[in-house]
Amino acid sequence: MKILQKIWLLVFLVPTAIFAQQKVSGTVTDAASGIPIMGANVIVKGSTIGTTTDFDGNYQIEADNGAILQFSYLGFESVEMMVNGGTLNVVMSEDAQQLEEVVVIGYGTVKKKDATGAVDMVSSEDFNQGPVLSAQQLIQGKVAGVSITSGGGAPGEGQNIVIRGQGSLSLTSEPLYVVDGIPLDNEGVGGSRNPLNFINPNDIESMTVLKDASSTAIYGARAANGVVMITTKKGKGKEFRFNYSGSTTYYDPTDYVDVLDADRYRNLVNQIGDESAIDRLGNSNTDWQDEIYTQAVGFNHNFSTTGNIGGFIPVRASLGYTDQNGILKGDNFSRTTGAVNFRPNLLDGHLKIELNGRGMYTENSFANRDAIGASVDFDPTQSVYDMNSPFANYYTWLNADGVQNNLAPTNPVALVNLKEDTAEVRRFIGNAKVDYRLHFFPDLIATVNVGLDKSNSHGRTIVSELMPSSQLDWNGSLSNYTNESTSKLFDAYATYMKEFGKSNLTAVAGYSYQSFENDNFKYDSEAEEDGNDFEFIDKWKSVLLSYFGRVNYNFDDKYLLTATLRADASSKLNPDDRWGYFPSFAFAWNMNNESFLKDSNTIDNLKLRLGYGEIGNVNGLGDYNFLTRYNGSQSTANYQLGTGFYQTYRPEAFNGNLKWEVGKTFNAGVDFGIFDSRISGSLNVYYKNTEDLISKVTVDPFTNFSNTIDKNIGDMVNKGVEMELNLVPVTTEDLHWSIGYNISFNDNEITNLPDQVEVGDINGGTGNKIQLHKEGYAPYSYWVYKQVYDQQGRPIEGAYVDRNGDNKINNEDRYLYQDPYADIIMGLNTNLNYKNWDLAIVTRANLGNYAYNNMASSKSYEVRATENNILTNLHSDYFNTGFKSITESNLASDYYIQDASFFKVDNITLGYTLPEFAGNTSLRVYGSVQNLLTLTDYDGLDPEIKGGIDNNFYPRPRSFVFGVNLDF
Repeated sequence: MKILQKIWLLVFLVPTAIFAQQKVSGTVTDAASGIPIMGANVIVKGSTIGTTTDFDGNYQIEADNGAILQFSYLGFESVEMMVNGGTLNVVMSEDAQQLEEVVVIGYGTVKKKDATGAVDMVSSEDFNQGPVLSAQQLIQGKVAGVSITSGGGAPGEGQNIVIRGQGSLSLTSEPLYVVDGIPLDNEGVGGSRNPLNFINPNDIESMTVLKDASSTAIYGARAANGVVMITTKKGKGKEFRFNYSGSTTYYDPTDYVDVLDADRYRNLVNQIGDESAIDRLGNSNTDWQDEIYTQAVGFNHNFSTTGNIGGFIPVRASLGYTDQNGILKGDNFSRTTGAVNFRPNLLDGHLKIELNGRGMYTENSFANRDAIGASVDFDPTQSVYDMNSPFANYYTWLNADGVQNNLAPTNPVALVNLKEDTAEVRRFIGNAKVDYRLHFFPDLIATVNVGLDKSNSHGRTIVSELMPSSQLDWNGSLSNYTNESTSKLFDAYATYMKEFGKSNLTAVAGYSYQSFENDNFKYDSEAEEDGNDFEFIDKWKSVLLSYFGRVNYNFDDKYLLTATLRADASSKLNPDDRWGYFPSFAFAWNMNNESFLKDSNTIDNLKLRLGYGEIGNVNGLGDYNFLTRYNGSQSTANYQLGTGFYQTYRPEAFNGNLKWEVGKTFNAGVDFGIFDSRISGSLNVYYKNTEDLISKVTVDPFTNFSNTIDKNIGDMVNKGVEMELNLVPVTTEDLHWSIGYNISFNDNEITNLPDQVEVGDINGGTGNKIQLHKEGYAPYSYWVYKQVYDQQGRPIEGAYVDRNGDNKINNEDRYLYQDPYADIIMGLNTNLNYKNWDLAIVTRANLGNYAYNNMASSKSYEVRATENNILTNLHSDYFNTGFKSITESNLASDYYIQDASFFKVDNITLGYTLPEFAGNTSLRVYGSVQNLLTLTDYDGLDPEIKGGIDNNFYPRPRSFVFGVNLDF
């Protein structure tokens, strides 16, 4: 009887269950834009039944009435809805917190919480404001361990980024820049002030800095000094929106080199000069620096649109124009940029295509920087013009032949007015990236990325025949050049993603090929007149071939493991040493997901990280150094054979044994967040040992075709600590206040270098150098004599400490004292938003960096004022030293090595937003001050000098900006 009852019950219930199940369909859309979301996951809760939305955001799934459907998509908040009928439409909202956590890494993305390496991302909301012309300026002072220094105050000037200290002795220490998946060549072409000027900062969405080897190893050899990933803005939204931003900037010179004014100079010449010197004094009071510098104005306009074509192709397009004058007369930077991005999704979301195109055209007028030094040198008692001068009436120190005294400085105003140095640069960067999720194997995504980076330039320098010159037959000069650079990229890789149980696995394997070709030409009219070779042609090509793979494993969101291997082959190296293999490993532990912290009301995030990796480097190494190359002789050095003259060829130095520099890095870190992330940050400790450093070394006579060659000969250690801290002291409906602080400690030391290497050219004398690479010391340490002082604390000329006790002063008594790189780098910024007002303040500090004041050392000795039958101004430091003459030992005195630590208020910006300025249009107006304040004990013009040698530095101006931003 019981068996019959069970059979009867089964027969009754099965049809009921069948009829209760139904097909549920609907559309998933974005709440903000109304655009269908393709590829969203739809799962019946508590089951394995699931599907994804198609190209139009549609889905269909079988589910019972009363069942719960779960909808999820990366970057959006998950949604759960109960089935009640056959139709269920869902609207999903962006998850701001989740979006912030996703960072771009090599060949993929990762959530910040799942990152195992030292990775920092700065988004557009946190970028520096003010007169920003290059991408590097956007993150200055924002990332721990990252030092960004401009070459000077010229418009569009190059920016030098160093991540975690100097990475090499003779190779470049610049990081690799990757823009939308395209690794860039950092060299640029002639006429380009900054290789990153091609990208409009207004087009950048975020910049991610990869600092340790475990995060950079996927880029292999080019990532020895870190990687900066630049992600540009992409199309979004259902309807087209437009944005215009414009600004006007006023640039004001802040300071000049401290030289004697006309009255002080007259008094000095009257005291020390003979009668002929006194007779040479003029009657004017000319501030030559004021004559060559001026207040300047710049304009910046950007227009962009973003939306969707046909409801299925997100698109963004932008156009930008910048025109900025420099404070050195004749300096101008003009740039026009255009960019477009398309991101169609096809085949029900299985095929994703991204097309990027970015073009730039710049026109540069380079002011004559020789005028900077001449304005310091020129006699302030002379007027700018002299009606008796044969050189367009510019005052000139003449000799008996009626031409310029060849030891005299040239009239600074003539230098800026009579030399024309202009160039045009064009650059295009584009790529097509295709991601295909295999229909028959949806866990695997195949990606192909093809890119082109092509630039060319044309420049010319014209010096007027009216320019003061010491040549009797001077008739002006012309030189011109053309440069063309082409980089081609082909990446192909597969990504496998699979979840099984508590495990999550992502594996990437691929191939990369990138070629670099340059074609350069130069013409020189003066060389042609002198009978020398007057045309220069330089063509070269290098290739980087790579295989790479990476595995990310996540167990239960607690334990994370990353393993990477990249194999690189560079044509810069000989075939036997061409391949380098660079592995990395990293482990992270999300402690906040452990049971003992999971329910904590205080700790939101606590992750421990540990990583090790190896990275190679040949960046900046010349091409074909492993081959014997030949150079032709000049026409004036031909070999006579009988009655004929023949050009000869001489071999250049070579080293067939060059191989990779290899940096081995260990990194340990912790990421934390407490009190709902009102306090968050990270701490990193790192140790990097670079082996087989490439350096210039001296070789024995007759063993090569030069007395120096590039050679793998040394080791260097970088070690340090970094900390970042983010605070949100106040957050209410009307008021939000955030503070960001970062600090880093770095120590560099050359641990193995058999031969010391002199570097750091300075003005004064011939061939003098002030820096040295030596084992046991930091690279670029200053090589100086220990100065002796009198009882009043003034340096005694020619008196130095006999350090080796041999009763004579020579190079054996020089010692290494300090270096130009800061021991401690800090950044402090704050953002305050109150209702419609916003205030941003950015400050920075460097501690322990030293500078060599070459302006003082080479221009502050007494004899200089009246020698060579001319009058030459002095640096005011003369009154501190009283030095009579210039000598090699004076130039190398440690008196001129000065503490250049500083605190800078980089930028203050105040803005006001009208969210409903006109209907659906918002308007923001703002004012900004850049380079507001510098506090330092350094006596020179600016304590922040690239390379640490202060010599003819282009002053950084103070900038005042007024701007508007219109969204409609």
